[in-house]
Amino acid sequence: MSARRWAALALAVVTLAVWLAPGALAAVLEVGSSGSDVTAVQKKLIGWGYLSGSADGKYGAKTRDAVLAFQRKNGLSADGRVGPATAAAMGLTLSSSGGSVAAGSSSIISADHRLLSKLVYAEARGESYKGQVAVAAVVLNRVASASFPNTISGVVYQSGAFSCVSNGSINNTPDATAVRAALDALNGWDPTGGCLYYYNPKATDDKWIRTRTVKTVIGNHSFAV
Repeated sequence: MSARRWAALALAVVTLAVWLAPGALAAVLEVGSSGSDVTAVQKKLIGWGYLSGSADGKYGAKTRDAVLAFQRKNGLSADGRVGPATAAAMGLTLSSSGGSVAAGSSSIISADHRLLSKLVYAEARGESYKGQVAVAAVVLNRVASASFPNTISGVVYQSGAFSCVSNGSINNTPDATAVRAALDALNGWDPTGGCLYYYNPKATDDKWIRTRTVKTVIGNHSFAV
């Protein structure tokens, strides 16, 4: 085989290796991108309040600005583009071709995420998905309130706050749904509109909790301030 043909073959092998290497085809969404992958990202951003309007599958300036806001809130590199790190924080997995985004990541991304997932599973695993997100949101609303501890662990383990701590069910392993619900709450979805309390009126005889103003009911839980 001639030297020229050897060189051509070597170049072809190297090129193939680069294309097949893990992450080599990692998709990045940016202004100008379009398709079902962009639609999935937009639906997440709309659900969390970063983006208004409909998910049209077109990555324009409004989607870029919404991504920037999401990145800044979550401590990500703010470039307005959705790469693997931003997608993971959204609970999405970008396909290698960029042609689709699979929703529903059930990976634990932090200790706070793990604890919140366990709380959701213990307190609301029989509720709808929205109801599970709502329970997680109450915890986060307490963290943001001056009336409660300012950490997730502080809120969860505050004396008498949650029955799952006293009965030990907080130690159960959360399922994928609870993990996703906790992540959605961490990323800004609050179905309760800022509530600090929730209770099941059919399962409690606590007179004090019933004095709180109920703002919404999701499944078996009343959410109050």
